[in-house]
Amino acid sequence: QAQLVESGGGLVQAGGSLRLSCAASGRIFSIYQIGWFRQAPGKEREFVASIRWGGSATSYADSVKGRFTISTEYAKNMVLPQMNRLSPEDTAVYYCAAASSAIGFRPADFGSWGQGTQVTVSS
Repeated sequence: QAQLVESGGGLVQAGGSLRLSCAASGRIFSIYQIGWFRQAPGKEREFVASIRWGGSATSYADSVKGRFTISTEYAKNMVLPQMNRLSPEDTAVYYCAAASSAIGFRPADFGSWGQGTQVTVSS
């Protein structure tokens, strides 16, 4: 399986920006797309964005459209979500995940997961 490691989380004030990173290793040949999810305390894990591995096709949740962008540095096996105009509602643990197909955007559609990185947005 592919191994994924997230980084870039931290504490930021409302209106600020963060860039996260997802580094993939191992069986990266099996990756079709990389998805980003987030989970706040007491809430279900929700889809944030995805990008075709090695490509440019992207999808975004309505809650982050216009604020988040996602890109791939394929030669470095990395996916880089840029998060702008953050609000406290964006506070969550953010996970990257790998899917072997484009079956959907549910957590169950992704087979490999990173350990998550905490993003905290203060008022």
